[in-house]
Amino acid sequence: MDVPAATAQSTGRWIAAGAVLLAVLASGALGLAWSTQQRVKALEVELVKRQQDSGSQATEARTLARQAEAVAREVAGRVSLLDARVAETSLQRSQFEELLQSLARSRDENILADIDSALRVALQQSAITGSADPLVTTLRQADERLARHNQPRLERVRRAVAQDLDRVRAAGTSDVGVLSLRIDELIRMVDDLPLVSQADRRVNRTPAATPAAVSAASAPAVAAAPAAASAADAASAPASQWGRLIGQRGQDLLAHVWGEVRSLVRVTRIDRPEAMLLAPEQAWFLRENLKLRLLNARLALLSRQFDTAQADLRDAQAALDRYFDRSARRVQQGSDLLKQVAADARAVTVPRPDATLAAIATAAAGR
Repeated sequence: MDVPAATAQSTGRWIAAGAVLLAVLASGALGLAWSTQQRVKALEVELVKRQQDSGSQATEARTLARQAEAVAREVAGRVSLLDARVAETSLQRSQFEELLQSLARSRDENILADIDSALRVALQQSAITGSADPLVTTLRQADERLARHNQPRLERVRRAVAQDLDRVRAAGTSDVGVLSLRIDELIRMVDDLPLVSQADRRVNRTPAATPAAVSAASAPAVAAAPAAASAADAASAPASQWGRLIGQRGQDLLAHVWGEVRSLVRVTRIDRPEAMLLAPEQAWFLRENLKLRLLNARLALLSRQFDTAQADLRDAQAALDRYFDRSARRVQQGSDLLKQVAADARAVTVPRPDATLAAIATAAAGR
């Protein structure tokens, strides 16, 4: 009976020990679980914090990326501007090199190039204006420049310039500008030119009552006046004074009547009846037609149609001789001016300075 009791007691002890052990293990497990939970909570907090930090970093990264993109665009713009500047610098460098090359040429080559270009420009101006003055001026300037330079190598060019200058001067081309000014002067003179059919053209030139005419008309009365005056003086002094006064008034009246009678009748030689029969209202059309003829001649000269200009000038001269008073001074001046224009308006080709151009080419080639 003692053995079972001891066994039961030992068993109880083992159970108590196991219970204590289980309790310890349970409390350790609970502590471990609570510690693990705390660590999980800490990890969760750390994870949330890191997630928030990652979000802010991502936002900052996006902002930085945008800024980097803007900077990249700005850099690209600057690079394109630099490329343009580099291209411009390259162009300026090439131009500067060309300028250096042009400056590196000798002085003789520069003079020859300048004379050649000036001659070609003068040829174009002469072709446009129809005048040899631009070519003459350019050749004279080239001769003076070569004379100042005084190089034996360019002596042949100077002789060619002198030869072409003589040829151009001998050509005698017409100056269209001067001819146009003369035609304009003729157009302004047309309205003042007297017509043959004008009634007052003879009256203005030979007035009826002038002091010389009055004295000539009253010459017989003046010659008879001394005799009448001496007879009157013999009779009485007052009677002589009245007689002289009446005689003077009578002489003035006779001179005035004689002048009026002379102005009523005129004798004129008529070579062309149509000029005298020109109606006053047709005079305006005649003058305008003459102006149009002169304007057509001016336009023909400016367009280098010298045959057309000569035809219009001949028609204008014919109208001037037929319908206008050729004895008037202004008509004579207009006719002389028109003849000068017709004599100068002729087609003459301006000679080319071929000798000078050939000499310049030979000198530039070094032969």
